[in-house]
Amino acid sequence: MTERLTITTPDGVTLEARIDSPESPKRIVVFCHPHPLQGGSMNAPLMIAVTGQLVARGHSVLRFNFRGTGDSTGTHDYGEAEQHDISAAIDLAETRNLPLGLSGWSFGAATALRWLAVSDSTIPYSGIAPPVDTLPEVLPDGPKRIVLGDRDQLIDVSGLQTYAEDRGIDFVLTSGDHFFHGRGKKIGDLVGQGLEV
Repeated sequence: MTERLTITTPDGVTLEARIDSPESPKRIVVFCHPHPLQGGSMNAPLMIAVTGQLVARGHSVLRFNFRGTGDSTGTHDYGEAEQHDISAAIDLAETRNLPLGLSGWSFGAATALRWLAVSDSTIPYSGIAPPVDTLPEVLPDGPKRIVLGDRDQLIDVSGLQTYAEDRGIDFVLTSGDHFFHGRGKKIGDLVGQGLEV
């Protein structure tokens, strides 16, 4: 089942969004997309593939386009005002009265992890290939997993692994590059397992 909807942020931006759900969801996951200035949106192939696998595992998945992307209003702000976008998506997800999870890919994964730090939230987090140079130094408690491809051509693999290990984050290195072509189901399973706590 798919619902198409709009989300209004605290600063008045309107975000294009959709929720994909199984018949009896056991949690809802807010899933944040890659960098919009590099072609990222909620409809990127890996976003769609991971969403499908999360739904198959029993999760509802809330995807949205960050401000300035697709039919969302506003202007891209390099991860700063996008914190409002995530807050608004989390607020909507909370109305479903299900356990929450937070995920993202690349820019979306980093922006989501920064949101956790700023909001001091203990929501379970499972991110895909966040760029390490934009990640927060201090994180709140709560289950966290980072999934990374062993041939990622955009991310400092050893730097991200060190970041995760230093903060007690479950770090999963798996076969693939930054885009995980043909690996969406596997990545969806790894993300889902990180959230199912």
